[in-house]
Amino acid sequence: MTENPVMWTPGSERVQATSMYRFMQRAGYDDYDGLYAWSVAEAPAFWSALCDFCEVIFDTAPTALLARPANIMNAGWFEGSRLNYAKHLLQHTGDQAALVFFGENAARRELSRDELREQVAAVAAGLRAAGIREGDRVGGFLPNCPEAVVAALATASLGAIWSSCSPDFGVNGVVDRFGQIEPRVLFAVNGYYYNGKTCNTRNIVEDVVDAVGSIEHTIVIPFASGLSAETRLANAVMWGDFCRPGEPLSFAPVAFDHPLYIMYSSGTTGVPKCIVHGHGGTLLQHLKEHALHTDISAADRLFYFTTCGWMMWNWLVSGLASGATLVLFDGSPFFNDGRILWQMAEAEKVTVFGTSAKYISALEKAGVRPVDEFSLPGLRAVLSTGSPLAPESFDYVYDAIGADLQLASISGGTDILSCFALGNPVLPVRRGELQCRGLGMAVEVWNDAGQPVVGEHGELVCTRPFPSAPVGFWNDPDGARYRAAYFERFEGVWAHGDFAEITSSGGLVIHGRSDAVLNPGGVRIGTAEIYRQVEKLDEVVESIAIGQNWKDDVRVVLFVILRDGIVLDDALQQRMRAVIRQNTTPRHVPAKIVAVPEIPRTKSGKIVELAVRSVVHGEPVKNTEALANPEALAHFSGIDELQTD
Repeated sequence: MTENPVMWTPGSERVQATSMYRFMQRAGYDDYDGLYAWSVAEAPAFWSALCDFCEVIFDTAPTALLARPANIMNAGWFEGSRLNYAKHLLQHTGDQAALVFFGENAARRELSRDELREQVAAVAAGLRAAGIREGDRVGGFLPNCPEAVVAALATASLGAIWSSCSPDFGVNGVVDRFGQIEPRVLFAVNGYYYNGKTCNTRNIVEDVVDAVGSIEHTIVIPFASGLSAETRLANAVMWGDFCRPGEPLSFAPVAFDHPLYIMYSSGTTGVPKCIVHGHGGTLLQHLKEHALHTDISAADRLFYFTTCGWMMWNWLVSGLASGATLVLFDGSPFFNDGRILWQMAEAEKVTVFGTSAKYISALEKAGVRPVDEFSLPGLRAVLSTGSPLAPESFDYVYDAIGADLQLASISGGTDILSCFALGNPVLPVRRGELQCRGLGMAVEVWNDAGQPVVGEHGELVCTRPFPSAPVGFWNDPDGARYRAAYFERFEGVWAHGDFAEITSSGGLVIHGRSDAVLNPGGVRIGTAEIYRQVEKLDEVVESIAIGQNWKDDVRVVLFVILRDGIVLDDALQQRMRAVIRQNTTPRHVPAKIVAVPEIPRTKSGKIVELAVRSVVHGEPVKNTEALANPEALAHFSGIDELQTD
């Protein structure tokens, strides 16, 4: 097996200054491999040591660290304990900024740690006055603004359950989610800004409240200054009137697995699954990922481009537990020619910059070079997720953003509200690889026979319990839907749905989603392997590949978005096929290549191979409300070229 080349190595002083190094030394290990092996083999001891290292506050100590070690679904982590997620996030006091908000319309707001605590207390008092109790659901139809963080933490402080959608969701998309969980309170905005436009959400909010009969109180936040916040809803009250300033801040001690968040699957194959995550598991996983794998501390200004409809928002919010200042952005990342996020990073002195693989690829295609245009002396880490980060994007980051950066491609998902594979500040970064498996996560790659493999493609699995496994699915009393989602492929083993490879150096490569794997001639191919090659070409902006059923087999069909003025002629198709063949295998080479003007994607920006495949085969797409641009599906219907050899 060949190893991918090293692109960055932390110096010894930098390594020894990290929390990962200090934790490793405290645990008695000199290298990450030894620490990782211990964290998996002795998981209760590892998680207990993490609690001590991060000073987790238990209002009631646990009676058992891991009650059922053979049961991932119902492991019984820290049974008998009581704690509160919001208590940990709000433990830091003083004048240091807790939140900095930066909008695409040049709006800027800042909340200190003390101001954040005061606002959370005021909203929590409003919720108590509205009769909200432990276990009640509170919904947010909100942009990534300070009020969203305040409302979520106020909800958590009471032991109620927070769930959010971003305001670009349509009525049906919101109702598909909130209609299942029946929130009693809805926080909503009057509008939001995106790509230079002001978008009015009043009618959507009113229709959602009409459709979701459980909503007793609607709190309207006048986020878009140019729009009226008035509404016809009888149960509506303005944010300022709902808050009760001066109330003391308090926290309900709840069980380790007490529901904190309800998250949603993408919903592209039907009504979204409602995935419930608990206080303790979310807190411990995020503390581990922030403090150890990302080395986040009170000195950091942490940014991640996300909306309130993506799990990275919840991940970002947890950065408060490590004392970091959170930098929130709302708007289009491509506003001002893709430079607005770097303007913000410069102005706010961002130290950890998180984004998506597609954003990095788009910057490269647009010729944006932040290293030449912006002063970013404090930037030490760039994080990427959402889809596999191509090896060429590693080249771009180190050339065009910064040479002395930890580039951490990370992978996990809404299902676990965290990551299976992460960055690591004490390890080198290898081109095209995720640096390591996360501590305490028994991650392997299995072949079809259920055997672990290294250097081969297979199914990413987790073989032992981990604290951030879902508490359950909402309205799934016997766990049947939860079990079917992850445990049917391999009995008792979490199958995550990623087609992956563990490399000889211990890193990971994600080759795409398992359900989108192509199977020409019975050979399994990850779609990301094709995207990495064809998107090298300057003429190609983006691509999506599917397997089309054809003459008792499957053939690969590649759809491409081309730069303006480029025509998909025979010469360009030959170049595409040549670069794919030279860098992969003949099986990867598409039988058909078709140019399209747009590719459908979810609200969080992920392309949807399954929806495209359904359209090509004349099958219905079950839930177009889950898509940010459902109209794009029309480009894949009735293509004459796909009806011939």
